[in-house]
Amino acid sequence: MKSASPLIAAMAVSACATIPQGSATSAIDPVTIKVVGLNDFHGNLEPLRRALRLSDDTSEEINLPVAGAAYLASAVAEARAKNEYSLVISAGDLIGASPLISSYFLDEPTIGAMNRIGLDFNAVGNHEFDRGWRELLRIANGGCEQFAVRAPCQVENPYPGAEFKFLAANVIQEDGSTLFPAYAMRSFDVGDRQVDVGIIGLTLKETPSLVTPSGVDGLKFTDEAATINRAVDELATLGADAFIVAVHQGLYTQVGYNDKSCGGVSGPLIAILKAVDPRVDLVISGHSHVAYVCDFAKIDPEREFMVTSAGYGGSFYTDIDLVVDAAKDEARVVRADNVVVQSVGTDRQGNPIAPNAQFPIVPPDADVAAYVEQYAQASREAAERPVGRIFGDGRDPGPSTEETSLGNAVADAQLFGTLEAGAQIAFMNNSGIRTALIPREDGTITFGDIFAVQPFSNTLVTRTYSGVQLLALLEQQFDDEGFVQTFSASRGFALSYDMHRPSGQRVVSVTLNGEPIEPDTSYRVTMNSFLAAGGDSFTMFEHGTDSVVGAIDLDAFELWLRQAEVRELPPVGRITDLTPE
Repeated sequence: MKSASPLIAAMAVSACATIPQGSATSAIDPVTIKVVGLNDFHGNLEPLRRALRLSDDTSEEINLPVAGAAYLASAVAEARAKNEYSLVISAGDLIGASPLISSYFLDEPTIGAMNRIGLDFNAVGNHEFDRGWRELLRIANGGCEQFAVRAPCQVENPYPGAEFKFLAANVIQEDGSTLFPAYAMRSFDVGDRQVDVGIIGLTLKETPSLVTPSGVDGLKFTDEAATINRAVDELATLGADAFIVAVHQGLYTQVGYNDKSCGGVSGPLIAILKAVDPRVDLVISGHSHVAYVCDFAKIDPEREFMVTSAGYGGSFYTDIDLVVDAAKDEARVVRADNVVVQSVGTDRQGNPIAPNAQFPIVPPDADVAAYVEQYAQASREAAERPVGRIFGDGRDPGPSTEETSLGNAVADAQLFGTLEAGAQIAFMNNSGIRTALIPREDGTITFGDIFAVQPFSNTLVTRTYSGVQLLALLEQQFDDEGFVQTFSASRGFALSYDMHRPSGQRVVSVTLNGEPIEPDTSYRVTMNSFLAAGGDSFTMFEHGTDSVVGAIDLDAFELWLRQAEVRELPPVGRITDLTPE
């Protein structure tokens, strides 16, 4: 592991463009630092198509190709060229839940792309821990030691690691140190003086409930606001002139991606920011996948900072001007705009989509494009391999908290794949289904299709539970801890519930093959390794006995598909909501 000091050594940032008139300032003149904000890239190395909300009228949407690392690289370079001094900062989830081109290679190419884009700092998000903290350290530091199911260094050997810094102020190891540095200081030489900007990076406190618990074993995730405030104090002691927070937690709004009104703002980040030190000058956020630029002083007048998010997947970047006045010991954001990263793409029939004149477009960066194509070629053979044919509606994966047809198909596949382990029931957490399953005209689906649905490479685990334990496990779907999240379930299983009943008594009936679940009877239940370790706060899964670890979930799904020439996706209806309206 590379050594990492909490204080990054001061370094001068050389100009990459003509110095604006008056930039050779006197010792008392303010200086403008260009900050480029990113978040939730999720390994989207190639362009994607998204519906973009253009205004506060939610019906006003447009489809156009956006993102792609090569286009993002050119857009970021163009933004940085506007100012002599700049920073590129990500608020987490660079990796994890990624498309095949990145995830198949353990997200190594995403790190390589970000090296070429010029990312300076990334605050860890929850998905950085998808393959465990040991693999995260390898991804950051480089090398080919294997910690995950798939082999590392398949294309680049040795894999070099990140040239930027990961930050993790609230991720504490057993010895009390942070997994990565809590913060960094970037120093800019401005004339005969130095301007110091402190950057604090952290993830949401609830990260352990969002990833496989074994992936964060031995780590403690501390309160966000208290962690930020402690870091601000330390950076102030070190002489910071400005304070930037990159936090993987977010907001929701009811206005467009570049509306500054904070209209309809909600979300867990509000309470955190109301408790942070008012000396904070800028917050770059993420996790919610919503693009916004919110002047937080409209929510809390004592905290005059901007809160930004660049949405999802590199669809946007946030172009921010931070003015630092070291003489007055103050800094402020004078401008922040979310900029669409328009790219070039095709529709589903392969026809080119003409650029939209409403949005800027830059040519793709040739070096980054060549690097991405190297991995695209390596992944193409695996991605295009047919694995079966389906009939049914897998186009909409449905809400992540409710039973879906696709979720039921995954549960059926997991049951089929673990029958030799004695499985009778299988449960699938719908939040683990990451996208729709869209077949070709003849019903064909490929490995790339099913990989996009289940990109985590979870193994299947079968355990024995008493009827009492099973009923308690099922009640956890509907308790008052967090939000209601129902499973999709395998064939033969049926459950009904009523949310008007008291917590712990909301399951009305449960049957297996038409017979009620008996408290004194034992049942063999299959789940993925994420749930088996208590993921999504389903702690009752951990109490099973006689564990048998089986195949990777994706392999079981492919095997199930191959049992029929055409697989019909099962309908919903295994879970019934009896709550009166």
